[in-house]
Amino acid sequence: MDVRLAALAGAAVLCLLAPAPTTAVAAEPLPGSTAPSPAPPDFFPPKPEGYEVASRVAIRIADKDPKVAEQSERYGQLTTAIQTTDDGAWQVGYKSGDDEVAQVKVDGVSGQIRESWTGYQVAWPMARGYGGQFGHVLNAPYVWIPLSLVFLLGLLDWRRPFRIAHLDLLVLLSFGISHVFFNRGEIGVSVPFVYPTLAYLLIRTLWVGFRGGEGLRPSARASWLAIAAVVLVAFRITINVVDSGVIDVGYAGTIGADRITHGETVWGENQFPEDNRFGDTYGPFNYYAYVPFELALPWDGEWDELPSAHAAAIFFDLAAVAGLIFCARRLRPGRRGNQLAAALAFAWLAYPYTDFALQSNSNDSLIAAVLAWSLALFARPAARGASLALAAAAKFAPLVLAPLYAAGECGLRPRGLRPVALFGASFLAVAALMLLLPALDPGLATFYERTVKSQIDRTSPFSIWGQVDGIQWLQTVVFALTAVGALALAFVPRRRSLVQVGALSAAALIALQLSVDHWFYLYIPWFLPGLFVALSGERSAEMAVKSAN
Repeated sequence: MDVRLAALAGAAVLCLLAPAPTTAVAAEPLPGSTAPSPAPPDFFPPKPEGYEVASRVAIRIADKDPKVAEQSERYGQLTTAIQTTDDGAWQVGYKSGDDEVAQVKVDGVSGQIRESWTGYQVAWPMARGYGGQFGHVLNAPYVWIPLSLVFLLGLLDWRRPFRIAHLDLLVLLSFGISHVFFNRGEIGVSVPFVYPTLAYLLIRTLWVGFRGGEGLRPSARASWLAIAAVVLVAFRITINVVDSGVIDVGYAGTIGADRITHGETVWGENQFPEDNRFGDTYGPFNYYAYVPFELALPWDGEWDELPSAHAAAIFFDLAAVAGLIFCARRLRPGRRGNQLAAALAFAWLAYPYTDFALQSNSNDSLIAAVLAWSLALFARPAARGASLALAAAAKFAPLVLAPLYAAGECGLRPRGLRPVALFGASFLAVAALMLLLPALDPGLATFYERTVKSQIDRTSPFSIWGQVDGIQWLQTVVFALTAVGALALAFVPRRRSLVQVGALSAAALIALQLSVDHWFYLYIPWFLPGLFVALSGERSAEMAVKSAN
């Protein structure tokens, strides 16, 4: 027993490692290179006010960086481009053909090389480990570690510490191990670390979905969890207002909402400003969801504090909590429902990666909120059809849930087609309503090109499929298994409680995330409503049968 306790404690320490931002350090100079010197640019920008280093000098300094020499030896003579940055530096880019293969930033005053990058870190600044891009103060160890401990300790059953549900909590926190390497700019390590965690969660949710299982039984009183949840709400809103930033996702929602309110086209080439050129990659509901907040706090045309994006993110976060509370009331009546509601609300509010989405002011909590409410309203075919259509009209990933939602709690069967018809009619009606705007302007062809096709064609180093060559066949297999599995959920298991539905919905979304070209920590909240419902534990057999009928 002591050995098992020590192992559990060791796993907890690893999982609670707090991400800590770091900055890049240029590599030591290499021996002399025989590669040709990069070709100078056709135009040398004049020295801006406040700069001490001229552009010609900056290029000569950057040419001496060992990473530039490496790329010159690999690709031959490179072409050079130079521009200034907002933080007082010269940015020198080196291209082989149309591809930028190296980038060097030279301080405009001291002439020192601040950073140098090659490979995917040239095109993906988010892969460089910059502090302040995501999470802000949440990344600090003095915030991340206590929050993780609150999440873990608040949901433990101290009378039975070795329950499988406690291992589930530790695995959820183990995304933090990957996150440490991400914040160091080491995504060659951070990305592979994600997949064992996702694979475990997939297996567990499938097990609960098909076999059921005992869920969390926190020792903490419901009143304590409820008070803690209120404190956590205040904490999350405070750090969001005081120290958080809006990433391109939230910025895109604000821009799209502004264009809608002014009767302008959302989708199309050059519709979005240069600092967010691909902000039109989302579905209509994403931009509609930002409209009330943009009207109340209008966008001023710059990527500044964007208060409307902050307000929207906070609302989405609280809407997800409300959806989980209503799920709890559906799962258990009376006092037991209140206890479960407190536990689910606490779980969402204490889990670091829901706060990570809030601190990034992204739209991912919008998806989680709609899916949480879809589970709360799951017994009503029309309601779950409408809610799933809204989720899919924001981001397309929730479409993987269509077979499961169409079948409902009884599975597809010849005598039970009326709920399927209600679901289908509601889903199609809401989807058609959402597509009306892009159909009128700019047209569905352009809408498809800017959204679905652009995401299909997207390449990313934030998956093993984007980092490792020659395994695309395996990705195809994983995606095919995901599609077949999603379709199978329309038929099996034959009867399923809401706990099982939650588990299977989480499994379908996790499987999809395992197969896509781009994955990021912001996607974790997508499957959390289903996962937390799955960890609620089975209802009584009598209630499960009643729900199925």
